[in-house]
This record gives sequence, structure tokens and C-alpha cells, in this order.
Amino acid sequence: MTPADLTRDNLRGGLLMVAAMAAFAIEDMLVKAVGGRVPPGQIILAIGIGSTLVLGLIALRQRHPLVTRAVLHPLVIVRNLAEMSGSAGFITALTLMPLGTASALHQTMPLAMTLGAAVFLGEKVGWRRWAAVAAGFLGVLVILRPTGDGLSAAAAAASMTAVFSLAVRDLATRKVAGAVSSLSLALWGSVSFIPSGLILMGVTGSPWMMPQGLDWALLAGVAGMGVTGYWLMVVATRVGEVSAIMPYRYSRLVFAMVLGWLAFREMPDTWMLAGSALIVGSGLYTFVRERYHAFHK
Repeated sequence: MTPADLTRDNLRGGLLMVAAMAAFAIEDMLVKAVGGRVPPGQIILAIGIGSTLVLGLIALRQRHPLVTRAVLHPLVIVRNLAEMSGSAGFITALTLMPLGTASALHQTMPLAMTLGAAVFLGEKVGWRRWAAVAAGFLGVLVILRPTGDGLSAAAAAASMTAVFSLAVRDLATRKVAGAVSSLSLALWGSVSFIPSGLILMGVTGSPWMMPQGLDWALLAGVAGMGVTGYWLMVVATRVGEVSAIMPYRYSRLVFAMVLGWLAFREMPDTWMLAGSALIVGSGLYTFVRERYHAFHK
């Protein structure tokens, strides 16, 4: 492949990643819109059922086996447990804080992955990346403002549970044997939403709320945007170099802020913008350093 072909593929991959982030941002907006009337556990349950049906039909159409021994691999089980915890945390966070804030805190996941890879997988992390991780989590403190003027403890806990759980999910995904296909991982990840929603409903004691007319459409849109975003993200990573297209994931924050203003008239304050800048800047620097080390091994 020539440098020009690689540049073109990376651009295509980047545009697909931006489209994926737009789909995820719309999904988040719909979750927040329906979250005032439907409990978080019930939303997660609806997402799980809807996305499992869609991915199950895709698997059947492709004659892809729904159940194989590979899905019982310990790392797949860890991945699904982390998916359960992460989905519960993120959906709960969306119902407790502004859309842009939830998205900004979610952007610390690559930093959490760097931390986890160093601590649990023994990957070598230099002082520059450690400094970037520290700066990113300083951005989290700026947004949360633990002096009392920021988010509630419940909102902060839900968001950080999501970040670290989803980081574990992605680290486990890295280590899963190649015999486990992306479709299988996505399908069983969707299945894990179902017990996650049921457990959250039980823990919080939320009564069952029958969705009304518009709520059904919103829940269907949540499931549809989630599947669309995931599919676009997978295609993006297969078109271009992962290290080149991953920074485009930060476009989700821009979409979230715009949608938050359009749908809920949420205006980010100075603390929110400053914290977001720290998070995004440190995350981009981490990507640059990882790419540098990949080319200089």
C-alpha cells in the first residue's frame, strides 16, 4: 500500500469514526430525553433486548453461530461483566448530569486504559504518558469540582464506574483470542445489557414504568443508534490505522455539547470547558505517544 493509499484510508476511517460518534451522541441524547420518565434500569433492559434482536438477526443471516465455546473464554466473561457494570454506570450518569458533562467524563476512558494496561498487563508506560494520565484526571476534578459546587456524589460515582468498567472491557477485548469474532463479542455484549438492567432495577427498587407513545419511539431510537454507532466504529477500525483514527473519537464531545444545547438548553460553564480541554488534550497526547512507541520499537 502506498503512502497516498494509507492517507486516503485513514481519512475514510476518520470520517466513519466521526459518524459513529455522532450516532452515539444521538443515542445519549435520546437516553437523557426518555430518562426523566423511564428508570435507568429499564432503559438498559430495552437497549439490551433491542440490540440483541438486531445483532442476532444479523448473525443468523450470515449463518454465524450464536453460541460457541469461545464465548465461555474467561476474558469474554470478564468483558461482558465489565459491559454490564459500564452500561449501568453510564446510563445512570446520563440521567443525573448534563449531556456534555457525561460525554466529557467518558472521554477519560483511553487514559483509564493506559493506567490499566500498565498496572494489570505490565505494559511499559513512560513518565510523559503518566503525566498525561494525571492531567486528564485533573480535568475530571475540575469538572466535578469536589468543593461542593459541582456534580453530586452519585453522578460522579456513576460516571467513574462507567469509565473504569468500560476500560476493563476494552482491555479484555485486546486480549481475547482472534477466534472470537467481532460479531460474537458485540452480540454477547448486548445480551449482557439485559441482566444489567434487571439488576439495576432490583438494586434501586425502581417500579416498572410502562413507556407511553413517544417513549417507545425514543427507546427504539436508542437501540438503533447504538447498533449503528457500533457498526460504524468497527468498519472504521478496519478501514484505517487504529492509532490514526482513534483521536476522532473525541468528536463525540462536540456532538454532545451541541445536542445538549439544542435539546436541553445546556450551556457548558468555564469549569466544564477547562476540564474538557485537559481531558481531550491529555488523551490526544497519549495517542501520539503510543503511536510514536509503535513506530520506534
